[in-house]
Amino acid sequence: APDLSSIDSIQTMRLEALEQAAGSVGQLRACADALIRHAKRTGCIVLLIGHVTKDGQIAGPRLLEHMVDAVVYFEGERGHAFRILRAVKNRFGPANEIGVFEMCETGLVGVPNPSALFLSDHDDGVPGSAVFAAVEGSRPLLVEIQALVTPGPPGSPRRAAVGLDSGRLAMLLAVLEGRCSLVMGGRDGYLNVAGGLRVQEPAADLAVALAILSSVAGCPAPRGAVALGEIGLAGEIRSVGHLEMRLREASRLGFTRAVLPAGRAVPDTPLAVTPVGRVADLLDLFSDARSGA
Repeated sequence: APDLSSIDSIQTMRLEALEQAAGSVGQLRACADALIRHAKRTGCIVLLIGHVTKDGQIAGPRLLEHMVDAVVYFEGERGHAFRILRAVKNRFGPANEIGVFEMCETGLVGVPNPSALFLSDHDDGVPGSAVFAAVEGSRPLLVEIQALVTPGPPGSPRRAAVGLDSGRLAMLLAVLEGRCSLVMGGRDGYLNVAGGLRVQEPAADLAVALAILSSVAGCPAPRGAVALGEIGLAGEIRSVGHLEMRLREASRLGFTRAVLPAGRAVPDTPLAVTPVGRVADLLDLFSDARSGA
């Protein structure tokens, strides 16, 4: 008997006892149940591979996710060499953990230090760029947020985001326009998370806003700085979790400054902390940069 079985894909399997076509809800439930009972009876590990939609979600009903013990997504942009293995459900261990791999000629190779790899081409002197200290499961990860604001056709500005929810980008642009007097009506806004990573944390809001303001001002963000904080509709900067872990990773990679929400105790860190209470306070950072501070 095999120790491991891989079913690619579960939507192509069918039981002769059922009249439904392969991929139907009935066939999907029955085939998955038969394979799960086989796995528990024999001790064989069964990998059920399912089709995904354009959004990267499992196609069809979500019953398959409820039946299995673990759900793992294999993510990555086709144009990038990086692939991410993300555990979104795990009955017998931690969830939301990730593994980062690089697609090489010999196959997938594990990346021991993904932060350094994602920031390998980062340049502090380029406007429209900011670094965000993310947390994926129990792993801190530094990524570069890139923004570009350009003149667009009046009345129909374009908003596009890669690696971030486009609705989140539209909200942040509206907050910047309302709270910082940033005119975006005739400007196109583009955002990219470098390296093909997808960021889902609200804690990335501050880095996104910093990158957008840097692009508009034509001035680089503060050198050697990481930014993290959630932005509310009133323009306030809200605190985020896992602060000590994020700052420790930034310090390890040679960063010297952290732009953080004001009003919260900061753990001991060798980084110089710049507190910001409202999104309008970010404008002072570019005034300091122009004056050479």
